[in-house]
Amino acid sequence: MPRGGWKKPETGRRLSDLVSVGVLTRVFPPALVDEVIAEVGRTEQRHRSLPARVMAYFSIGMALYSEGSYEDVLAQLTDGLSWVSGWTETFSPPSKSAIFQARARLGAEPLAALFERVARPVGTDTTPGVWLAGRRLVAIDGMCLDVADTRANHEHFGRPGVDKGERAAFPQARVVALAECGTHAVFAAEIGTYPESEAALAERLLDRLVPGMVLTADRGFFSYALWRKAIAAGADLLWRIRTDKSGPKPIHVEDLPDGSWLAHLRQSHTAAARREEPMLVRVIDYTIDDGRDNPTAYRLFTTLTDPDEVSATDLAAAYAQRWEIELTFDELKTHQRGPRTVLRSKSPDLVLQEIWGHLCCHYAIRSLMAEAATHAGHDPDRVSFVAALRITRQTLAHPGAFSP
Repeated sequence: MPRGGWKKPETGRRLSDLVSVGVLTRVFPPALVDEVIAEVGRTEQRHRSLPARVMAYFSIGMALYSEGSYEDVLAQLTDGLSWVSGWTETFSPPSKSAIFQARARLGAEPLAALFERVARPVGTDTTPGVWLAGRRLVAIDGMCLDVADTRANHEHFGRPGVDKGERAAFPQARVVALAECGTHAVFAAEIGTYPESEAALAERLLDRLVPGMVLTADRGFFSYALWRKAIAAGADLLWRIRTDKSGPKPIHVEDLPDGSWLAHLRQSHTAAARREEPMLVRVIDYTIDDGRDNPTAYRLFTTLTDPDEVSATDLAAAYAQRWEIELTFDELKTHQRGPRTVLRSKSPDLVLQEIWGHLCCHYAIRSLMAEAATHAGHDPDRVSFVAALRITRQTLAHPGAFSP
C-alpha cells in the first residue's frame, strides 16, 4: 500500500522491479540470477516486495557495505531511484525484520550456485603473470573468517582454542579457494567448519582443475594421497615441501642439467601403499638470502619434469607468485569486509550466504579490473583494488533504468 499522498502508477511497477546494482549486473546478469534461483528451487510462489532476485543482489551488496545496517545496504542498492512510473515521494524501504526474513527465504544455495556458474579464470593470452610454460598459473590456499558469536554458529562452525583452556572470542568458518595468480580472480571455493583441515577442503576442489593449469600450493598441503589425487585431476603441480623430519623423502633417480633432479615418491607406511606405482617428481632445492643469519631453504616438487620446457630458476620464480593468493585474501578480508570485522549473520545458513556473497562481490570487482587492465594494456597487479572497490561502491549507488 502506498502512503498517503502517493499516486499509484498505472503500470503497477514497484521498486523491487527497478533495483539498481550497478556494475554487479555486468558479471551477474539478472536473467542468470533468475535462472540459478529457479534451478535451486527458491523462486517465490507469490510476488513479494523483496523477491529472491533482489535478495541475491542484496547478499552481494552486503559485501560492499559490510559495516552498514540492512537498511543502509538496501538504501545503497536503491539510491537515487523513486517510483519513477508515478510515485512522487521517496520510497520507504522495508524494515530490518522484513529484510532478514527475505534473506532467510533465499538461503545460501543460490549464492553458491551463482558463484559456481559464473566464476572462471579471467586472464587472457596476453595478461602478464598468468602463464608459465603455456599453462595457467593458479594457487590454492585457505583463510578463516570470524562469524557472529551465537550458539548456532558455535555448534556448527566451532572455534579455535587459546592458551590456558580458554576459547577464542568468535567461531570461525574456514574457506579454501583456487585463485588465478595473475588476476587475483577466485574461481572456486569450499567453505567448511574450523575443525576441517585445509587439505580436506582442498580435496573437494580438485575437480575444478583442468589440463593446462599449474597449481601452486604451500608446504602445509602436501600428502602422498592428495598429491596423487591432484595429479589425477589433470593439472600440473608446483608445491613447496617440508624439509624437516616429517617431510617426504624423495628417492633420487637422475640429476638434471639445471641443478634440479628427478625422484620417485613412494609412501611406505602400509603394504597397500608400497604396492602402488611410485610417482615421478622433479625436485628443486634453493635458498633465499633474506638477510638473516640462516637463509630460508626451499624445496619444490613439480610434475613439470623437462628442464628444456621450463628451467628450475623459472619454476622458483613462478612459485613466488603463489603469494598472490595471500594478497587476494587480504583484499577480501581487510578492504572489502573491513579489518577485524565479524560477519553479521547469526545462523550457519546465513553465514554461508554472506561468505558466498563476499566471494561473488570480490570476483565481480576483480573480473572488471582485469577487463579494464586488458583494455588499457596494463598488468592487473598495477590496478588498485582499493580504488576499484571505491568506484564499485559509487557506481552501485547510481540510478539505473534496467529491470532486474
